[in-house]
Amino acid sequence: MPFSLTVDNVKHNQVAPLGLICMESAKELGTQVDRRLQTLYSRIESDNQDGSSSFMIDAKCPRFQTGDAKGIINQSVRGIDLYILSDVGNYNCTYNMFGQTVPMSPDDHFADIKRIIQAVSGKAYRISIIMPNMYGARQHKRAFRESLDCAVALQELQAMGVSSIITFDAHDPRVQNAIPLMGFDNLMPSYQVLKALITHVPDLKIDKDSFMVVSPDEGAISRNVYYASEMGIDMGMYYKRRDYSRIVNGHNPIVAHEFLGTDLAGKDVLVYDDMIASGESMLDIAYDLKSRGCRRFFAGCTYPLFTEGVAKFNKAYEEGIINAVVSTNLTYRRPELREAPWFYEADLSKYVAYFMAAMNHDMSVNSMLDPHKKIQNLLNAHRSETKEKQLDLFSEDD
Repeated sequence: MPFSLTVDNVKHNQVAPLGLICMESAKELGTQVDRRLQTLYSRIESDNQDGSSSFMIDAKCPRFQTGDAKGIINQSVRGIDLYILSDVGNYNCTYNMFGQTVPMSPDDHFADIKRIIQAVSGKAYRISIIMPNMYGARQHKRAFRESLDCAVALQELQAMGVSSIITFDAHDPRVQNAIPLMGFDNLMPSYQVLKALITHVPDLKIDKDSFMVVSPDEGAISRNVYYASEMGIDMGMYYKRRDYSRIVNGHNPIVAHEFLGTDLAGKDVLVYDDMIASGESMLDIAYDLKSRGCRRFFAGCTYPLFTEGVAKFNKAYEEGIINAVVSTNLTYRRPELREAPWFYEADLSKYVAYFMAAMNHDMSVNSMLDPHKKIQNLLNAHRSETKEKQLDLFSEDD
């Protein structure tokens, strides 16, 4: 029996039974999304037994000793509205090749996605790929004779029959120009990250005199302008002076960070970027902002990669340079990061599940793409609660 959703007195019928294939790289997030879907669909159709059963479809990509692999789906997917969830940045996944344990690279993960699509053999109603950390996203433009990995990957998926790509905080969402006739949704976790920050830092005072947003570079301006605009506070920014005469670790090395903005003495500061890779840039900014009189430093990012570990951040936390890093659970987080006292996590499983349900019913997702109302409600509730606490304290002192 198909499920139906009624929103604003409009009934939306399910286009096809929903199915979720979680690649090995995204099992933890996929399990959480599946639970959210079970809860949601049970509420939609409480008298339907299928509403409380798992939406997971059993699929694997076993490997031979030579490292070659194949995709296998162990149940029927005919007529299914199929969603394939993969974390192409999960380096914790390994396989054996000629007796050696090899960590899976983004290339390996992307190849497995294509293997599963091949195993579907065109039998699904439609195929959507949920790839939070998009494959090849950092190689999104051509400066000289370079590959265009992200654009080519998207075109490959389109040629294989994929109807939609769902990603989060794309490094440069303009890569969708490579596939103008295919669905491409770039979701932003702005509300969830801000909610996590306010939850873990309840004494945060959000006004122009106490709080400020700073963009870590020109590429992250749009993300930080959004936060500053929603919160009604000032924004500053850094621009990176680079050495364009050489390339180190895939990019031109940063010579210095130059700050542009108003006085931030005594203010709390939020610096948000799409990812923290080595973390060098974020720490440089933290030390510089502290030298300018910043009261508390909060870093935010969508993808906490921490490619060089967390030791430098632990040291900065102990020295009082950073106060917290707020991020999502959209990619693999190394154990020592998740255990760090300065790391706060925003859960995106509910958001992913609700977005899938909306697509499964061909509903508009505009309200999910723009969380303006939810952020304003969150800020109003936080400001009211903070004001009440201040009144209570005043009464006690009185």
